[in-house]
Amino acid sequence: MLAALTEARSALATGDVPIGAVVVDDTGAVLGAGRNVREAEADPTGHAEVVALRAAARARGEWRLAGCTLVVTLEPCTMCAGAAVLARVDRVVFGAYDAKAGAAGSLWDVVRDRRLNHRPEVVAGLLAGESTALLEEFFIAHRGEV
Repeated sequence: MLAALTEARSALATGDVPIGAVVVDDTGAVLGAGRNVREAEADPTGHAEVVALRAAARARGEWRLAGCTLVVTLEPCTMCAGAAVLARVDRVVFGAYDAKAGAAGSLWDVVRDRRLNHRPEVVAGLLAGESTALLEEFFIAHRGEV
């Protein structure tokens, strides 16, 4: 999670929401890292999770990321939760819950939907305080509110 938080902080330089993600293999080695790049690249799919999953798939040379864990500072949205399912990661670990758009247990539970053919394990709340504080500082500075 510390590597994901480092990625999140790097998003601040481009005015992107500070969300970071890493994909690690079963030994803990980082295969892919990402941060939000929606503003930087004018890309609506430029979420940290998608960037990290793409990098990990390139590093592995295949789209199936079995044996891997997606670690992200904020609970994935529906797009990112779906991407984690499609990438076949074994688990999703996240920091802060997202009551407005979370799809790993808060608003929706895409990753554990029994209608899908893959359901990663979910570990929630890892370093949630640090992730939440980073997001709150960003939104207070940009909007004057959380």
